[in-house]
Amino acid sequence: MKHGLAILTIFLLAYSGLGSSPSLGAQEVIDRIAARVENDVILSSDVRLLSRYQFLANGKSESDADILDRLIDQWIVRSEATAAHTPKPTDAEIDAAQQRLQQSFANLPDYQARRKLAELTEAEVRSLTADQVYLDNYLDSRFRPSVQVDEQAIQDFYQNAVLPRAKARGQNPPSLDAAHDYIQEALIQSGINAQADRWLKESHARIHITKMLEENHP
Repeated sequence: MKHGLAILTIFLLAYSGLGSSPSLGAQEVIDRIAARVENDVILSSDVRLLSRYQFLANGKSESDADILDRLIDQWIVRSEATAAHTPKPTDAEIDAAQQRLQQSFANLPDYQARRKLAELTEAEVRSLTADQVYLDNYLDSRFRPSVQVDEQAIQDFYQNAVLPRAKARGQNPPSLDAAHDYIQEALIQSGINAQADRWLKESHARIHITKMLEENHP
């Protein structure tokens, strides 16, 4: 299950989504319902907006069907976060997330060029980023306490991931001590994602979902 979380990039920077860049030039006059989730709806415009955000962040986007699954997952997480009275992210948290996004580009002009190609305004980017931070904060608060990472797992990750990757790049690897905290956090995030995936699969089975994406996008 793909749940639309922000992808943590520590040592192993990769994007696993499949698909192609969005059709940026086409504009639909009439919005349509892509799915009904309980008494709420997800619109085709929601699918297109997340597709553009994925394109901005990764240079490509998933299929509409995969994006719809992410939006359904986000709906579930947002509902639980609201019920738990999860605080909205601070401006500082949003600023930091936007900075990480911009720093994934070679320079600011490259970021601005991709943003314009994705047909996203700065306000839209900030709103989407803020929403992502909000959902991530809830999942972190819910699942982090139950994730346990032992020293052997950290050493195994260092030996099997960090050292080979540094060697492949012709770089001197960091020492285990220097990389320890970063590896630990990466493994914690992996554990959070795994638990969130299982929870979302269970959640899909207990709520009413009707997908209409295929009939809306023949």
